[in-house]
Amino acid sequence: MNKTARIGIVVALLVVAGAVMAIKQKNREASRAADATPNPALSESRPAETTEAKGPAQKKAVPRLVDLGAGKCIPCKKMAPILEELRKEFAGRLDVEFIDVWENPSAGELYRIKLIPTQIFYDASGKELFRHEGFFSREDILAKWKELGVDLGK
Repeated sequence: MNKTARIGIVVALLVVAGAVMAIKQKNREASRAADATPNPALSESRPAETTEAKGPAQKKAVPRLVDLGAGKCIPCKKMAPILEELRKEFAGRLDVEFIDVWENPSAGELYRIKLIPTQIFYDASGKELFRHEGFFSREDILAKWKELGVDLGK
């Protein structure tokens, strides 16, 4: 191999190495920018779409229970009737929301869940009070609200 060919190969390798380094730097900068962006799931208040009033009548702020799971997950299936019962029994005093993270994977990222089901307890202002992973019975849910100082009485 002649000297010109060797120089060409070295130059090509340097160009490729420079391109790789530039891409890595760009990814680092993008990662830093993403880290600087506030995460709604970690902030002091609930995601914006849940605090906005619908129409002219203002909705009363109430505590909120968000359950993140999936329709085909066994513990999630066991929680479904409990959540529905709580939704009906405490209507107007507690918002109960189920989010299927298999149908909506971005919600899992938004709420930074590690496994399903995960229940997140928010106070009336939207501040996260408590987080539980796994099945959570009705009795345990109500006891946790009481322990957190949230009165769901009539």
